[in-house]
Amino acid sequence: MDFQPGPLLGLYIIQPRIFGDARGHFLESYRKDLFETNGIHEDFVQNNQSLSGKGILRGLHFQAPPHAQGKLVRVLQGRVLDVVVDLRKSSPTYGRSFSIELTSEKALMLFIPHGFAHGFLTLEEETVFAYQCTAYYHPLSEGGLRWNDPTLGIDWGWQDPHHPPLVSDKDQNLPYFEDFNSPFA
Repeated sequence: MDFQPGPLLGLYIIQPRIFGDARGHFLESYRKDLFETNGIHEDFVQNNQSLSGKGILRGLHFQAPPHAQGKLVRVLQGRVLDVVVDLRKSSPTYGRSFSIELTSEKALMLFIPHGFAHGFLTLEEETVFAYQCTAYYHPLSEGGLRWNDPTLGIDWGWQDPHHPPLVSDKDQNLPYFEDFNSPFA
């Protein structure tokens, strides 16, 4: 596995080694010793998976302390634009976003420490998105930011103005960054 620090403090872009032949391929998606060698000392306690059609936007979500979640995200089938926003008030990258395309073919993974909002836009039909979490889901701790917040200025890369991404009612009504008081120090 190759671990590259991302442009926002604490993010890591991880490229597993893919071993392929006529039968298909094999890769290690997680090895605790390699993660720890690269400074990621987290225990993953919950795995989640979603299936979405093309043009589904989920996010931007987080869980507040003491139930904050770090995540290791990847695409098992299809393609997404994965987006994170740094919500840590003391971070030099506070309020900045980062996006990366994750595909099943390249098998790139993104480690997102707690203190980030996270979301993704599916770019293909039948996209399967998987993520491991460092804390259990706690409904009373969930929060988020509006995906199309002009202050954040996230370019989701969506090219069809006649058919905007499909976003849940809940996500359409999340607060804007300017009205947000971050629970992360």
